[in-house]
Amino acid sequence: MLRPPYFRLLIVIGIFLLPLFAFAQGSYIPFDRDYYHKIERYEILQGKNNPVFHTGTKPYRRDHVSQFLDSIASDAVISTSVDRFNLAYLSQDNWEFVSRETPESKKPFLKGLYRRPGDFAHYYSEEFDIHVSPVLYLNGGMEPDNVQNPNRLSRGVVLRGSIDKKVGFYTYFTTSEAFFPSWVKGYAEQNGAVPGEGFWKEYNADGYSYFSALGHVSFNITKHIQVEVGHDRNLIGEGYRSFLLSDFSNPYMFVKFNTQVWKFQLTNIWTQMTADVDYNRGRPTDGRYPQKWFSFHRLGFNVGKNLNLGLFESVMTDKVDFNYFNPIVFYRWVEQSLGTPDKVMLGIDYKWNLYPSMQLYGQFALDEFVFSEFFGQDGKGSKRNKYGIQAGFKYIDLFSLSNLDLQLEYNSARPYTFQEKIDYQSYSNWRTPLTHPRGANFREMLGIIRYQPIPKLNLTFLTMYQLYGADPDEATNWGGDVLKNRLEGSPTGLFGNEIGQGIENKVIQTNLNASYMLRHNFFIDASHTFRRRTAQDLDSPATTQYLQLAFRWNFIRPDYNY
Repeated sequence: MLRPPYFRLLIVIGIFLLPLFAFAQGSYIPFDRDYYHKIERYEILQGKNNPVFHTGTKPYRRDHVSQFLDSIASDAVISTSVDRFNLAYLSQDNWEFVSRETPESKKPFLKGLYRRPGDFAHYYSEEFDIHVSPVLYLNGGMEPDNVQNPNRLSRGVVLRGSIDKKVGFYTYFTTSEAFFPSWVKGYAEQNGAVPGEGFWKEYNADGYSYFSALGHVSFNITKHIQVEVGHDRNLIGEGYRSFLLSDFSNPYMFVKFNTQVWKFQLTNIWTQMTADVDYNRGRPTDGRYPQKWFSFHRLGFNVGKNLNLGLFESVMTDKVDFNYFNPIVFYRWVEQSLGTPDKVMLGIDYKWNLYPSMQLYGQFALDEFVFSEFFGQDGKGSKRNKYGIQAGFKYIDLFSLSNLDLQLEYNSARPYTFQEKIDYQSYSNWRTPLTHPRGANFREMLGIIRYQPIPKLNLTFLTMYQLYGADPDEATNWGGDVLKNRLEGSPTGLFGNEIGQGIENKVIQTNLNASYMLRHNFFIDASHTFRRRTAQDLDSPATTQYLQLAFRWNFIRPDYNY
């Protein structure tokens, strides 16, 4: 049995020895839905798979994105002034890898600062390059009936670079004080963790104070095998949500291998995560937080020119085991051969660029399945048939209107999916789901319209409908809370379980956001959110509206759509 200290030793050895055999390498671009959409829309407009990298595994490498930008620079998909602006913006953001000329700043600040629009300060040579920029987010908002109007201040620094064009590195650090909108605050109080952040401290009674620290080192050990060691999040899939692995939970320590040969890409991720920490308004229990271990494989392959399929398997355990370090083994076989009850999941994801400007995508994640109970009348609503389904559609340049994009998505997860009977084996990290924010026992429909009428202005309208079942108390388990034991507290027993069971909740939420880029990666955001929740335990609908204005500098726009 490999103990945790040796796992960390392997990471350190890998960082220092493997780069000796490295090939050209860039750091990874932090996952930002607005930013990534600008990249992915041009693949969809071409109607064929990205020729450089598989989009089902995120985040993307800067050098790979730069190669893709070079490949479309003279393509017909770059047809409007907005497209040319987006190409120039993305190229400037990754200028050290783009082969085309990217202009320097016309008026650097104090001669040595902002010589490049996207870098506060930088040094570049073939042996070493480094890029440093400030991070700032300042927002204020109004929400009726909230004890404290929502506001947030985050500040920090982001740094990236490479050594000998072989080893890429990235570091991001911020400290924040925040008062959240009512439903975000309610989610944090219920789960004992700030979504995406984890550890927090109480701030002025109703607020939250927390640090964010991300970072990675990346390199190639052969022409086709890439390695990343980091503390961050990963995302698998093409949708707004993911049932395989999402970016919703707290960052975690991981080692990732990406092997891309011919039409295939094999992604292996081994992580150390934080288990179910008892938390009381920012006062953690004494001692080391309990850890758990997560291993993930995904094999993606291109079928023809416009279809990509991915097969995945994952296992969550309360101990480190050498057997799960095998990058190509079938985890279910390992689990059975060891006689362990580890949490194993299987599934598939796909994207199909069925026509230039149109894409279908989806996922199926299988937790447990009994054939006879699924198809037989006697097993209707079996608790042992647990899975999540996603189906989505993207339409770029809707009705031939340039830079007007539509996305539709359906998600559902049966009760008790992602739960487990063994401590520390639920599909979660730091008390938040690794997949959908709602956990399980829900249905959801999303509609997103993105419009870029002029180069520097982005408009986004999102509408969301959710139906989910909630628990009336801590002892009852209707299958939505992934942290609960799947064998305890179930009112229905083995059969008769349906989505929405328990206290039925229905949520309608809309969000309209306008973002204007004043300078490179410096935005002003204005948004309005409407939220209405009805529930069987409410006498009347809970309705709220949230209006906010924000300034952000090298900061990803927060997402409160859950």
